Amino acid sequence: MRNLDIRFFYFWRRHSFPARIDRFLKLYTRLGDGYVWALVIGAIYFFYGKETLFELIERAIFSILVSLALYWLIKLSVRRKRPFDLLEEVNAKVPPLDKYSFPSGHTMNNLAVGFMLFAETPAIGWIVVAMPITWGLLRVYYGVHWLSDVIGGACLGFLSFWLGQMIFNLLSQ
Repeated sequence: MRNLDIRFFYFWRRHSFPARIDRFLKLYTRLGDGYVWALVIGAIYFFYGKETLFELIERAIFSILVSLALYWLIKLSVRRKRPFDLLEEVNAKVPPLDKYSFPSGHTMNNLAVGFMLFAETPAIGWIVVAMPITWGLLRVYYGVHWLSDVIGGACLGFLSFWLGQMIFNLLSQ
């Protein structure tokens, strides 16, 4: 796995973006820090109304709580070094939000909620599923994650969504 991660990392890094696009992509990846959810909440309120928004928030809480619990348990157990910590010639081009690499929290935590939104409102849900995947891949490009961090984050994000919805359904009966 490590060899595949390193090969993909260098393959991805060889393909640079023009400066203007690079600046935009750095800002775009920052949406994964949580800022995007203000836009999503506004869109849901505008297109679906206040009642649907509150129902979705209630459902999302369970998925995000499961995701955060798994995230910190795994992150602090695995303690995987980030590319910029392991490879001398690599600098982080965006700031990491914590010390360790696995799993990608941008992918995992955002997908936990994104999958729930996709299940409940597919018309806008597909967007909030696609964005965390692109954020994760860009964070590989910017030197703060490995490909397996993103893949693991996506799988754990789905697991968090699934477990969160199971808990929600059990408590709603």
